[in-house]
Amino acid sequence: MQVIPAIDLRGGKCVRLRQGDYNQETVFGDDPVTMAKRWADEGAERLHLVDLDGARDGKPAHHEVIGQIVRAIDIPCQVGGGIRDQAAVDLLLKEVGADRVIVGTQALKNPAWFREMVSLYPSRVALGIDAKNSQVATAGWLDVSSVSVFELANQYVGLDIAAVIYTNIANDGMMQGIDQATLDDFVKFAELGFPVIASGGVTTLDDIRTLTALAAKHPKLVGAITGRAIYEGTIDLREAIAISKS
Repeated sequence: MQVIPAIDLRGGKCVRLRQGDYNQETVFGDDPVTMAKRWADEGAERLHLVDLDGARDGKPAHHEVIGQIVRAIDIPCQVGGGIRDQAAVDLLLKEVGADRVIVGTQALKNPAWFREMVSLYPSRVALGIDAKNSQVATAGWLDVSSVSVFELANQYVGLDIAAVIYTNIANDGMMQGIDQATLDDFVKFAELGFPVIASGGVTTLDDIRTLTALAAKHPKLVGAITGRAIYEGTIDLREAIAISKS
């Protein structure tokens, strides 16, 4: 299981939000490229980059700095936020050099288009599922739909999706750990056959241990994203990576 540092971009800075709330922002750095190099130097095998302005506005806003990050480090980067048409997919995969893109809103609103993107870019399009009370949230978490997370995922069983990246908004940025219901959801996604990346609430090394043990039983659990915890020091990235490989 990979431990994947998150870099959330807003206004050109590294930030974290609480529960996806743009009014609850903490700035952790003015130089995203330097931050990316730090996490790569500490042993990260992949980075998770989120364009928060893009997610809110519906089109990529930080593709230039993402390109700088991709060129500055030797590990793959997955990018989400505002990817809602083929032009955005092409931009990030072909021009910027991202390893994979993460699509959330359009996977819910335009399933045929999402299937087309997966067909065009097999193993390079991830399904981002952000949940509030097990319902799918979209548009940078500003809207909550009436569609359940598994209803959405079931549409795409059997497709060559890079991963399902599942976030419980209630846990994200709250530094409270991962609840059992969310752990159960990770297992359900894995049992559908998707590679699963856990996100939201990865707060302590005990969370890493819990997920590592879960991944041993469910090999489709391939990664865990951590953000605020590595910035605030409740998780030491090197130690977390060592645990995940144990």
